[in-house]
Amino acid sequence: MADHNEFGKLAEELAENFLVQKNYKILEKNFRYQKAEIDIIAEFENQIIIVEVKARKTDAFMLPQEAINKRKIKLIVSAANYFLEENNIDKETRFDAITVLPNESGKLEITHLENAFEAFDAN
Repeated sequence: MADHNEFGKLAEELAENFLVQKNYKILEKNFRYQKAEIDIIAEFENQIIIVEVKARKTDAFMLPQEAINKRKIKLIVSAANYFLEENNIDKETRFDAITVLPNESGKLEITHLENAFEAFDAN
C-alpha cells in the first residue's frame, strides 16, 4: 500500500478515536455511494455528523481542509442523503471536517472543524 494511503488510514483511525473519546457514536466508516465516500458517519447529541477526514504531512502548500472543494462537498452531500434515506433517519445533519497535521516536533495534531461546510455549499 502506498505511503500516503497508510497515512490516510492512520488519520481516519485517529479521527475515529478522537470522536469516540468525545462521546460520538460511530455509525459507519468509509461509507460508499456511487463515486462518493464518507469517511465517518457518527451520531452526537441527536444529530447525524458527517465527517470528512483530511491529512497532510505538511501545510506548506495548502491546509488539509482546503482540499474539500465544491465537487467533493456535492459528492459527500449526495452520499449523506442516500445514507439517511436508506436508514430512515430523520435527524438534523452536520458536516464536519477533521484535519490531521504534524506539529513542529512531528507529533500528529487533530483539529475538529464543526460545521465545516453546509449542504448548500455544494451548489
